[in-house]
Amino acid sequence: MPIPMDVQHASEQFETFLANARDISGLATRNQTYTMVQGVLQVFRRRLPLSDAIRFAGVLPPILRAIFVSDWDTDEIRAPFGDLASMAQEAQALRRDHNFAPSSCIGDVAAALRKHVDAAEFERVLASLPDGAAEFWRV
Repeated sequence: MPIPMDVQHASEQFETFLANARDISGLATRNQTYTMVQGVLQVFRRRLPLSDAIRFAGVLPPILRAIFVSDWDTDEIRAPFGDLASMAQEAQALRRDHNFAPSSCIGDVAAALRKHVDAAEFERVLASLPDGAAEFWRV
Protein backbone atom coordinates (compact mmCIF):
# COMPACT_ATOMS: atom_id res chain seq x y z
CA MET A 1 0.00 0.00 0.00
CA PRO A 2 1.39 3.43 -0.83
CA ILE A 3 2.00 5.99 1.88
CA PRO A 4 -1.17 8.10 2.31
CA MET A 5 -0.87 11.56 0.74
CA ASP A 6 -1.59 13.37 4.00
CA VAL A 7 1.34 11.55 5.60
CA GLN A 8 3.63 12.12 2.60
CA HIS A 9 2.98 15.86 2.75
CA ALA A 10 2.54 16.26 6.49
CA SER A 11 5.40 18.72 6.99
CA GLU A 12 4.30 20.94 4.12
CA GLN A 13 0.70 20.89 5.30
CA PHE A 14 1.78 21.74 8.84
CA GLU A 15 3.90 24.67 7.69
CA THR A 16 0.94 26.00 5.70
CA PHE A 17 -1.31 25.57 8.73
CA LEU A 18 1.18 27.39 10.98
CA ALA A 19 1.43 30.25 8.49
CA ASN A 20 -2.38 30.50 8.38
CA ALA A 21 -2.67 30.46 12.18
CA ARG A 22 0.16 33.01 12.51
CA ASP A 23 -1.45 35.38 10.02
CA ILE A 24 -4.92 35.06 11.56
CA SER A 25 -3.64 35.63 15.10
CA GLY A 26 -1.17 38.36 14.26
CA LEU A 27 1.70 36.52 15.91
CA ALA A 28 5.24 37.09 14.66
CA THR A 29 6.91 33.68 14.65
CA ARG A 30 6.36 29.98 14.05
CA ASN A 31 7.40 29.26 17.64
CA GLN A 32 4.81 31.66 19.06
CA THR A 33 2.19 30.13 16.80
CA TYR A 34 3.15 26.57 17.76
CA THR A 35 2.74 27.38 21.46
CA MET A 36 -0.66 28.95 20.81
CA VAL A 37 -1.83 25.92 18.80
CA GLN A 38 -0.52 23.45 21.36
CA GLY A 39 -2.23 25.34 24.19
CA VAL A 40 -5.58 25.45 22.38
CA LEU A 41 -5.43 21.74 21.51
CA GLN A 42 -4.59 20.83 25.11
CA VAL A 43 -7.45 22.94 26.46
CA PHE A 44 -9.88 21.15 24.14
CA ARG A 45 -8.44 17.71 24.92
CA ARG A 46 -8.89 18.27 28.68
CA ARG A 47 -12.63 18.45 28.16
CA LEU A 48 -13.15 15.18 26.32
CA PRO A 49 -13.46 11.60 27.42
CA LEU A 50 -10.57 9.53 26.06
CA SER A 51 -12.63 7.79 23.37
CA ASP A 52 -14.02 11.11 22.09
CA ALA A 53 -10.57 12.67 22.07
CA ILE A 54 -9.21 9.80 19.98
CA ARG A 55 -12.06 10.18 17.48
CA PHE A 56 -11.41 13.93 17.29
CA ALA A 57 -7.69 13.31 16.76
CA GLY A 58 -8.60 11.09 13.82
CA VAL A 59 -9.94 14.05 11.81
CA LEU A 60 -6.83 16.18 12.36
CA PRO A 61 -3.93 16.38 9.91
CA PRO A 62 -1.04 14.11 10.97
CA ILE A 63 1.22 16.60 12.75
CA LEU A 64 -1.68 18.32 14.52
CA ARG A 65 -2.87 14.85 15.56
CA ALA A 66 0.55 14.18 17.05
CA ILE A 67 0.54 17.51 18.90
CA PHE A 68 -2.97 16.80 20.19
CA VAL A 69 -1.94 13.52 21.80
CA SER A 70 1.62 14.39 22.86
CA ASP A 71 2.41 14.65 26.58
CA TRP A 72 -1.10 13.52 27.42
CA ASP A 73 -1.92 12.61 30.99
CA THR A 74 -4.93 10.42 30.29
CA ASP A 75 -5.66 10.28 34.04
CA GLU A 76 -6.05 14.05 34.26
CA ILE A 77 -9.43 15.13 35.64
CA ARG A 78 -11.69 16.29 32.82
CA ALA A 79 -12.54 19.97 32.86
CA PRO A 80 -15.95 21.27 31.82
CA PHE A 81 -16.44 23.42 28.76
CA GLY A 82 -16.75 27.00 29.92
CA ASP A 83 -16.74 30.41 28.36
CA LEU A 84 -14.21 30.99 25.59
CA ALA A 85 -12.44 33.77 27.49
CA SER A 86 -11.64 31.46 30.43
CA MET A 87 -10.53 28.65 28.15
CA ALA A 88 -8.36 31.10 26.15
CA GLN A 89 -6.66 32.13 29.40
CA GLU A 90 -6.00 28.46 30.08
CA ALA A 91 -4.37 28.13 26.63
CA GLN A 92 -2.30 31.23 27.34
CA ALA A 93 -0.99 29.59 30.53
CA LEU A 94 1.04 27.00 28.60
CA ARG A 95 4.68 28.12 28.90
CA ARG A 96 3.37 31.40 30.28
CA ASP A 97 6.70 33.26 29.98
CA HIS A 98 6.95 32.35 26.30
CA ASN A 99 3.28 32.43 25.31
CA PHE A 100 2.14 35.35 23.15
CA ALA A 101 -1.27 33.91 22.23
CA PRO A 102 -3.90 36.62 21.91
CA SER A 103 -7.21 36.43 23.76
CA SER A 104 -8.71 35.38 20.41
CA CYS A 105 -6.47 32.29 20.28
CA ILE A 106 -9.25 29.68 20.24
CA GLY A 107 -11.09 31.36 17.38
CA ASP A 108 -7.82 31.99 15.55
CA VAL A 109 -6.77 28.35 15.75
CA ALA A 110 -10.30 27.26 14.81
CA ALA A 111 -10.26 29.46 11.71
CA ALA A 112 -6.89 28.09 10.61
CA LEU A 113 -7.78 24.49 11.44
CA ARG A 114 -10.98 24.59 9.40
CA LYS A 115 -8.87 25.33 6.31
CA HIS A 116 -6.95 22.08 6.83
CA VAL A 117 -9.55 19.45 7.69
CA ASP A 118 -12.28 17.67 5.79
CA ALA A 119 -15.19 19.97 6.71
CA ALA A 120 -17.92 17.32 6.59
CA GLU A 121 -15.93 14.81 8.64
CA PHE A 122 -14.90 17.49 11.14
CA GLU A 123 -18.53 18.57 11.65
CA ARG A 124 -19.68 14.95 11.92
CA VAL A 125 -17.20 14.26 14.72
CA LEU A 126 -17.93 17.57 16.50
CA ALA A 127 -21.65 16.78 16.47
CA SER A 128 -20.94 13.51 18.30
CA LEU A 129 -18.86 15.14 21.06
CA PRO A 130 -20.10 16.52 24.39
CA ASP A 131 -21.96 19.81 24.60
CA GLY A 132 -19.56 22.70 24.16
CA ALA A 133 -17.25 20.94 21.74
CA ALA A 134 -18.78 22.33 18.56
CA GLU A 135 -18.97 25.81 20.07
CA PHE A 136 -15.26 25.63 20.92
CA TRP A 137 -14.41 25.29 17.21
CA ARG A 138 -17.07 27.65 15.89
CA VAL A 139 -15.67 30.48 13.76
